[in-house]
Amino acid sequence: MTSIAVALTEDFADWECALLMATARSYLGVTVKTATADGLPVTSMGGLKVLPDLSYDAVTPEDFDALVIPGGLAWEKETVPAALEGLIRRFHGETKMVAGICAAASMLAGTGVLNDVDHGGNSLASHQRYPAYQGAARFVDTPKAVRDGLVVTAAGTAPYTFAVEVLKGLDLWDATAQAEFAPFRAEHA
Repeated sequence: MTSIAVALTEDFADWECALLMATARSYLGVTVKTATADGLPVTSMGGLKVLPDLSYDAVTPEDFDALVIPGGLAWEKETVPAALEGLIRRFHGETKMVAGICAAASMLAGTGVLNDVDHGGNSLASHQRYPAYQGAARFVDTPKAVRDGLVVTAAGTAPYTFAVEVLKGLDLWDATAQAEFAPFRAEHA
């Protein structure tokens, strides 16, 4: 069975991962677990208080097929847990999917994960704030999510295509997923 770990920070952008989590868990039978740096609750930008399943330390590439990270205010407030960078590196190093949307896409840039893959995000400038980022030539300026192999990135305005690309990258884009997403796609047609 496919499993996804969603790494949350305080003030995470709840809408950026909601469609993916709900569809994967409720309609596709995917195990979806949330994690925070210390395993303690966090509150989203929208005020949702989440009691996580795990701490970042308990999230291992052996147990999960993908690491998904929504953005949020933690980057603006400079309160992103340091352990998140190590978690990203572990998943990428084990050839597991890493997916970041909004500010989390820029965090992927900051780990060097985006240097050799096509990728998107909020802006090239937001990625270039990180010294380890050397992938400007591979930046795709698009309003939609970008997937290159097992790396998915998106601007914060693209939670729909972010969810689609994560599911496609995990080979979960089947008739059920397409049927569940059809009403959302219609809005953007």
